[in-house]
Amino acid sequence: MGMLSLPGFLSCGKKKDFSLSNEKDAHASDSDENSERGNWSNKGDYLLSMVGYAVGLGNVWRFPYLTYQNGGGAFLIPYTLMLALAGLPLFFMECSLGQFASLGPISIWRILPLFQGVGITMVIISTFVAIYYNVIIAYALYYLFASFQKVLPWSDCFSWADEFCSKTRLVSDCNTTLDGETIHANYSFITSKNLTCMNGTMNYKPVQFPSEQYWNKVALQRSSGLDETGNIVWYLALCLLLSWMIVGAVLFKGIKSSGKVVYFTALFPYVILLILLVRGATLEGAMDGIEYYIGKQSNITKLMEAEVWKDAATQIFYSLSVAWGGLVALSSYNKFHNNCYSDAIFVCVTNCATSVFAGFAIFSVLGHMAFVSERPVSEVVDSGFDLAFVAYPEALSKLPVSPLWSFLFFFMLLLLGLDSQFATIETLTTTIQDIYPEVMKKLRIPVTLGVCILLFLLGLTCVTQAGIYWVNLIDHFCAGWGILIAAVLEIIGIVYIYGGNRFIEDIEMMIGKKSRLFWLWWRMCWFFITPVLLMTILIWSLVTFSPPTYGSVSYPAWGTAVGWCMIIFCVIWIPIVAIVKLVKAEGNFCQRIVSCCRPAANWGPYLECHRGERYSHIVDPKKEKEHEIPTVSGFVYTQQ
Repeated sequence: MGMLSLPGFLSCGKKKDFSLSNEKDAHASDSDENSERGNWSNKGDYLLSMVGYAVGLGNVWRFPYLTYQNGGGAFLIPYTLMLALAGLPLFFMECSLGQFASLGPISIWRILPLFQGVGITMVIISTFVAIYYNVIIAYALYYLFASFQKVLPWSDCFSWADEFCSKTRLVSDCNTTLDGETIHANYSFITSKNLTCMNGTMNYKPVQFPSEQYWNKVALQRSSGLDETGNIVWYLALCLLLSWMIVGAVLFKGIKSSGKVVYFTALFPYVILLILLVRGATLEGAMDGIEYYIGKQSNITKLMEAEVWKDAATQIFYSLSVAWGGLVALSSYNKFHNNCYSDAIFVCVTNCATSVFAGFAIFSVLGHMAFVSERPVSEVVDSGFDLAFVAYPEALSKLPVSPLWSFLFFFMLLLLGLDSQFATIETLTTTIQDIYPEVMKKLRIPVTLGVCILLFLLGLTCVTQAGIYWVNLIDHFCAGWGILIAAVLEIIGIVYIYGGNRFIEDIEMMIGKKSRLFWLWWRMCWFFITPVLLMTILIWSLVTFSPPTYGSVSYPAWGTAVGWCMIIFCVIWIPIVAIVKLVKAEGNFCQRIVSCCRPAANWGPYLECHRGERYSHIVDPKKEKEHEIPTVSGFVYTQQ
């Protein structure tokens, strides 16, 4: 006698067929290999979408600073090694995984039902990141519109500035000679007496560039801290709305529409970077900046410091966007026999080369800024928000025709951000498609727009006067440990539980048989090197944890508590799903663990023509749709 079970996705038991429509998805075309889910129109759509996803804002505002900080050109040694040992193996694994089963980041865990919570964690973290990432795109949009002025509004200390605003350094006091004696006096006294400061004795007032005060006082209207929420900054809210409208418009047909847009959004940033580099290289002081970045200032002894290697591994890991779910989602639309091996190498190398190339464009202009303001390069270089919205805009404001260069720079940031955002939202919609295929077939556009509207409303907190503190808080917690935990469990689950050699056989079904020598490197990385490196980074990050700060502003205790709650909410699904799966399974405890560590009955290639003998026994995924999150299930489970 059968019984109705809730929820269906949490069981490892047997299930009977549930009727589903064979209607084709709205974004699939007649030429697609997979007529239900759809495929990329051509390989260029996929590769550029992957490049756009991997190459983001961090390539421009974080990598150049890390290189400068960690020994200049010497930093490229650990960076390249970490690419080969940690980044590329994970990237190749996720691309292969998504392409093999044609499933998104939650449904893909049919491969190992016990670890399905890892997929849920990836999707939740991607949701958090999508909320604040579009706020950063809104900042870029605001500055883009602000560039349409004859005089850039941050080029001088205008009415919004205070007494600490200055384009140049202001001397506070120094030593001078008066009546044959050396005295120490205020600079106002020295100038009134027509005296001259002695070299090396000048002390400077703490001043701020106009761009820094414009960023805080005008663009953000920044409050004193997280405690002071203030009002919604209306023009940032409008920019946020516009950015979500762009995302929704591009994704309304899924990969069929986004795959065409990326030909512009993924390629044009390289044109702008080249223009900025050529312009920067012609400026006075440009070579000083490049020397600091990757030239004679390089310090090979920095490689003796463990922190440098940790920074290299962390940057590679986050730059390639592994363990976010996006690589699995985008690769799931590939044709089964696509060469995901060569794709992974191409995208990874392109991503890292872009980072190095962007550094030249950034530091050449910063070198000119240091020359004009008579400061060392080390005093003008920065990373993150301070580089993108303070240091670099300040440098551009000193160039002839500065509004043009400002427009190009922020247009580049906009495109870099949108590319990554397209893939992140596609990750969410792919997850919904795998769980509710019938809904997405009929209501893809309303569902996509609904996701964008919901995330826009959730993002309004990040465009209040305390918004930048929320953006920084989410980034500090959600985009850190959660991803590392997911990545560690992902590689352990696939290599040690599902079986690394078994996974290699799955890959060979797609790309053809390879020699043992070919797989030697991948086995070394997957079985030992990559898991050890990820565990080391995770433990190091936990041990060296420091409470979040924004500049000199510390967060209140409740703010740090909210951050911990966010990361706990992201990762708690891993044990919850594992426990519920075990409870729903049959047999004693050991039998339940074994049952839930085996692939689900419907694990394998999506289309029957690709299954061969190895997967000829599987339940047809198209007829046996297993829900992957707690929902009312229409499956009937039979008693043993």
